[in-house]
Amino acid sequence: MTYIQRLDAAWLDHLAPRAPDAPTVISTFSGIGGSSLGYSMAGYRELLAVEWEADPVEVFRLNFPGVPVHHGDIALLSVEDALRLAGIAPGELDVLDGSPPCQGFSTAGHREMSDDRNQLFHEFTRLLAGLQPRAFVMENVSGMVKGRMRLIFVDILRELKACGYRVSARLLDAQYFGVPQVRQRIIFIGVREDIPAQPTHPPIVGRPVTVREAWAGIEDDPGDPVTGPAALLAPYVRPGTGNGGGKYSLPIRGTTAGFGMYRLSWQRPSSTIGKVTILSTPIMHPDKNERISIRQAQRLSSFPDGFILQGTFNERWAGLGNSVPPLFMRAIASHIRETILSSHPRGPGGTTIGALRGLPLASPGPRERE
Repeated sequence: MTYIQRLDAAWLDHLAPRAPDAPTVISTFSGIGGSSLGYSMAGYRELLAVEWEADPVEVFRLNFPGVPVHHGDIALLSVEDALRLAGIAPGELDVLDGSPPCQGFSTAGHREMSDDRNQLFHEFTRLLAGLQPRAFVMENVSGMVKGRMRLIFVDILRELKACGYRVSARLLDAQYFGVPQVRQRIIFIGVREDIPAQPTHPPIVGRPVTVREAWAGIEDDPGDPVTGPAALLAPYVRPGTGNGGGKYSLPIRGTTAGFGMYRLSWQRPSSTIGKVTILSTPIMHPDKNERISIRQAQRLSSFPDGFILQGTFNERWAGLGNSVPPLFMRAIASHIRETILSSHPRGPGGTTIGALRGLPLASPGPRERE
């Protein structure tokens, strides 16, 4: 099958009715729904999504009209409210998923250990301790295990285990799981201690998908021309390379400006699509001095053509850049379903292991977002 055929088939899996015994998932920090789409493609039924920002919530609701959404600060969502909205009791959920905001860890920005966003994982573990799902998945940037940030990584691992889970963390690259984009992420997978299974990560599914394969039929979709000083540099950036953080530079207002542009290659996967796009630092078409279109970025992020995006260029780009690529999460979700959930099915009515362990079901008090 071609990449487009695989993507279309996965989209049909998402649209298919759920089986009565479909595994269940709650998605936190859900954004526009990249992870949610991956779980749905793997046959899961989503019971609740949690998201803070209004624009992603609007896009999520367009694409997942049947999923309840808590639109607001996750710190103000109590365990009781999460259980009520999802219609479950403690221990009945199959998977809790979350991608706490990663800007404080990211090597693409100023890496600050004191960044408040580094602490949002506490909200994930608070819900984990109260909901007591059979398994969980937490995703974050590779910068979490580099340099001083490893101290926070160790704290996160310790706190996840303290919730009553066996935990494994591994650096995975989306390009080896059907996504035509180089995107390294730390994937935490946990299994509740009463379940006789070990947390493992999915095996590589095949060779990387190239830009040419991903853009079949939309190779010439128009993008915005590169403008300003960056336009003078663009012709010198070869396919599959960037400007090297100033390898090609221009003196501007007494300083040397290095533009972080990158030109895609037809024969390779895309570079990482980040949240922010700036006219002077575009991801460029392999042959043209213009940044790639949203439709092309959508394909490179493994969102099917039928997925609805809306808003300005920057809002749509940010939605894609903030998302876990759906085919990446589908591989993870399918692996968990096969190795944990299907091998150790729920008993009638689920379990109430969280309540039996005496774990608190109420949040210790809402923490206001600064």
